[in-house]
Amino acid sequence: MEFSLRDGNGENFVFPVNPEEVQITRERGYDTVSLLSLGDFDFPQGERVKEITFSSFFPKVYNESYCNYKPVPDPQKAMNKLTTFLHSKTPLRLIITGTQVNTLVIIASHNSTFRGGETGDVYFDLTMRTWRELKVGKLGGAVAGSGAKSSRPDLKKSPKIYIVKPGDSLSKIAKLQLGSSARWKEIYKLNKLLIGNDPNKIRVGQKLVMP
Repeated sequence: MEFSLRDGNGENFVFPVNPEEVQITRERGYDTVSLLSLGDFDFPQGERVKEITFSSFFPKVYNESYCNYKPVPDPQKAMNKLTTFLHSKTPLRLIITGTQVNTLVIIASHNSTFRGGETGDVYFDLTMRTWRELKVGKLGGAVAGSGAKSSRPDLKKSPKIYIVKPGDSLSKIAKLQLGSSARWKEIYKLNKLLIGNDPNKIRVGQKLVMP
């Protein structure tokens, strides 16, 4: 097994000592909305960026029992290389042979430790985040007929959310969203826990549940 980072110029940096373990963190994003008398509801969002973390060290002297190759790089120069990668604005390719890990990453942080009695060796903790390119696509036209109707999401499955904008009031939101400013009390009743006792004090960015 070999751990390596490759930059956009084709330069390959191979870690001289494999870490004992690799931790990969996967999370899913979500928004939480509080509904009056109903409690909290989570609305799933897209997958969050994965984090890949491992720890190892750069030995000052080659040891065949744990070093992958020789001569081993100078520990300080190796740490400087990681610092260069950390400040890079382009992604790196992380490859762990013998596994399915072959992905673009950016280095989020690295910490170094010098231990007494191990002169010259540099221990480090490395955290990387998977990198993905933002792709903005054009919205395709609606398909006529029953096919378009079946692909439309069922809005009854989850409440409609309105995000408060500058200059908004409950009556204005009721007029725009419900067709009548007189229905502002319905909005206030559903969102009283979020808004508070004064219905006039709504804040920009608040997520209001619509009736």
